[in-house]
Amino acid sequence: MLHYALVFFVIALVAALFGFGGLAAGAAGIAKVLFFIFLVLFVVSLLGGMRGRGR
Repeated sequence: MLHYALVFFVIALVAALFGFGGLAAGAAGIAKVLFFIFLVLFVVSLLGGMRGRGR
C-alpha cells in the first residue's frame, strides 16, 4: 500500500510540473489517504504482534 501511495505522489509531482493542477491535487489527495491507511494498518499490526508475543 505504501508503494501505491508513493506512485500517486510521483504522479502528483509530474502533473504539477506540467501544470495540471487539478490532476496533481487529486493524485496528492489519493496518496495522502493511502499513506494514512498504511500508517493505521502498520500500527495495528505492530500492536497485534506485541499482543501475540505476550501469550
